[in-house]
Amino acid sequence: MRWTMPAALLLLAGCGNAEDKAPAPEEKASVAPPPKAAPPAAVGADNDDKTIPAAIRGRWALDAADCAKKPGTDLTALVIDAADLRFHESHGELARVRERDAARIVADYKFSGEGMEWDQSMVLTVEDGGKALVRRDQGEGAAPGAMRYTRCS
Repeated sequence: MRWTMPAALLLLAGCGNAEDKAPAPEEKASVAPPPKAAPPAAVGADNDDKTIPAAIRGRWALDAADCAKKPGTDLTALVIDAADLRFHESHGELARVRERDAARIVADYKFSGEGMEWDQSMVLTVEDGGKALVRRDQGEGAAPGAMRYTRCS
């Protein structure tokens, strides 16, 4: 039988006892516990990307005079919370967020009102240091142009 140098080295490398192969205690890899998961975000928290940003929430009116009116008589009012838009005679539930940052949301809403139901995409943007809200409807049935609301205090 003829031995070649690489084969002989492999045989020699396999020789020895288990103690020779065990790493020294200081060489052993330490096992760190897995990192803790972040707690889930609270519903309605501003860092939750499935809600309307806090800067956009509140009571708004196309006609600033409607801000002083009693709810229900404020015909141009828009009330926004974490997941809903409430107009005088309709209500939209947040269905899908397409884009979102602290002062803007592009989203789809499922609306109902006056015996009808429809879907509407909208862009809501806060401007003027939080004093104004610009609403742009998108897609089929969209209102032309932008609507500018005033924040009611």
